[in-house]
Amino acid sequence: MSKVESSSFEQVKVDISLSPRVNSVKPSKTVAITDHATALVQAGIPVIRLAAGEPDFDTPAVIAEAGINAIREGYTRYTPNAGTLELRTAICHKLKEENGISYTPDQILVSNGAKQSIIQAVLAVCSPGDEVIIPAPYWVSYPEMARLADATPVILPTRISENFLLDPKLLESKITEKSRLLILCSPSNPTGSVYPKKLLERFAEIVAKHPRLLVLSDEMYEHIIYAPATHTSFASLPGMWERTLTVNGFSKAFAMTGWRLGYIAGPKHFVAACNKIQSQYTSGASSISQKAGVAALGLGYAGGEAVSTMVKAFRERRDFLVKSLGELEGVKISEPQGAFYLFIDFSSYYGIEAEGFGKIENSESLCRYLLDRAQVALVPGDAFGDDTCVRISYAASLTTLQAAFERIKKALISLRPAVPV
Repeated sequence: MSKVESSSFEQVKVDISLSPRVNSVKPSKTVAITDHATALVQAGIPVIRLAAGEPDFDTPAVIAEAGINAIREGYTRYTPNAGTLELRTAICHKLKEENGISYTPDQILVSNGAKQSIIQAVLAVCSPGDEVIIPAPYWVSYPEMARLADATPVILPTRISENFLLDPKLLESKITEKSRLLILCSPSNPTGSVYPKKLLERFAEIVAKHPRLLVLSDEMYEHIIYAPATHTSFASLPGMWERTLTVNGFSKAFAMTGWRLGYIAGPKHFVAACNKIQSQYTSGASSISQKAGVAALGLGYAGGEAVSTMVKAFRERRDFLVKSLGELEGVKISEPQGAFYLFIDFSSYYGIEAEGFGKIENSESLCRYLLDRAQVALVPGDAFGDDTCVRISYAASLTTLQAAFERIKKALISLRPAVPV
C-alpha cells in the first residue's frame, strides 16, 4: 500500500455509536457493587460483601456428583435446545407435586439461568409501546428487560408499612389497553415479602378482566420461605394457567448459582416463542448442569433435607439481623417472610453531614459511606426503585453477619438521625 493510500485509510473515523436500545438500559448496580467490593478485597481491604444474592453454601454433594459423573461419562455434547427430556419431565413432576400446576415437557423451556428465561419471555410477548407493570421495590433487571423489548416499564410503588405488598386497587387503576405483562416475584427480591394466597386471588380477579394482560410469576425463592408463610404459584389460581408464565431455577435454593440453570413453564404457544429466541441466542443449557438439575429435583419434596438445612440457617440469620438492626435508632424494618434479603429503611440518616465524608443525601451515598467507614458492601435501594431503603443480603455466615452489624452500628452511631423517630 502506498503512503497516500495508507494515510487516507488512517483518516477514516469509525462510527462508535450504539443502539438506542442499549443506551436506554442501565447496568446492574448489584453486579457493579459486587465487582467493586471484590476488587477491594483482592487489593487487601477487608470488605464484608453483603451485596450479591448468592448462597454461601456449597452445592449439595449429590448434585455436584451428578455433574462430575456427567463429565466422566462423556455427557458433554449439545442437548436439545429446550433442554433434555429427562430434565423437562422432572420439572413437570416437580410443578405438579409441589405447585399444583400441570405441564407437559413441550411446555417447558430450560435456559442458562432464570434471568435468561425472563428476558426471553419479555421479548416473546411484548411489542414496542406495550407496558410492563412492575411493583416496586423490584429486582433490578425487570425494568431494563422491558426496555430491551422496547416496552415501557410501569412502576407501582408499595410501602414498608404494608410489607411491600402491592395494593390491588393501585394495580387495577394502572391497567390500560397497552398493559401486556404484570411481573410478580414472591418471595421477593429485594424485600423478602411473600404474597398471601388471598391477595394473589384478588390480583387474579383483576387480571381476568383484561384479555391482553399476561403474568410472569418469578418463583425463584419459593423454597426459601419461613413458616407460617406459604408459597402459592400464580398459575394454580382459577383461570390463570392460560395467561401465566412461571419462571424458576436452581441457583438459590440449591446453591447452584454458577451452574446457570433455570426454566420457564407456560402455554405451549408462548414457550415455543421463547424456545425460538433461545435457539438464536445461546441454544440449550449446559449438558452437565442439566444432569445436576435432575439430581437436584431428585432430592425430594422442596429440596428435601439439603434445602431445609440451608433454610434453617437463613432463618437464624434473618432473626439476628432483624433483632439487631431493629434496635438501632431511626431504622424501619419489614420482617421478610422468604428469600435472604433485608430491605431496610435508613432514610432517617439522610441529610446528615458525615465528618470527612460529606452529606449523606440518599441510599447510594449512604452505601458509599458504609463501604468507606464500615467496609461493608450493601446495595442502595434506588437500584430497586425505592431510595429510602438499602438491601442487605444475609446469604453469608452468622459470624460474618455479626461482624458486619458491629461495623454498621459503629458507623451509624457517629451519625444522628435527621428526623426524630
